[in-house]
Amino acid sequence: MPQGDIILARLELSLVWLKRLCVFVGSLALVVLVATFGWLVFGRYVLNETPTWVEQLALVLICYITFLGAAVGIHEQSHLGVTLVRDALPPKARQLLLLMTDLCLAVFGGVMLVASLELFQFGWSTLLPMLNIPESIRTASAVACGGLMVIFAGARFILRGRSVLRGEIYENEKVN
Repeated sequence: MPQGDIILARLELSLVWLKRLCVFVGSLALVVLVATFGWLVFGRYVLNETPTWVEQLALVLICYITFLGAAVGIHEQSHLGVTLVRDALPPKARQLLLLMTDLCLAVFGGVMLVASLELFQFGWSTLLPMLNIPESIRTASAVACGGLMVIFAGARFILRGRSVLRGEIYENEKVN
């Protein structure tokens, strides 16, 4: 196997492990979210004392669940899309369209990363009420999503582009 193929195979394997890490962290956040809402209900109706910090923590957790889930969706190519035109194209034209889509997603992720980093820096001095942690902890999820979009879509752009240059069809559309 040529050295370039080995590197690309390792890249694909690394992307799968990064996706699995995102799923794990998002799943853990979901478990914590459910547990804290259980505590909220118990505190409100059994102890007659509502824990006010739960709502702020829930907002932080929902941001992580949403943004990590969106990044995983980019990796798995599972976002909603209108594919009527794409599916009607011949295979090589379809690959070029998918290549341009990968590039657009990577660029969008880069813009999101830069804008989120500015928001992250701006919010560091502001504390979230009830939690007394920096607002930037919540914004870090958007920073992570932008970076992961660049990584996932950019890597797919490289892999698909290599196939297009070789005259092959990149058929790594399976969900790992």
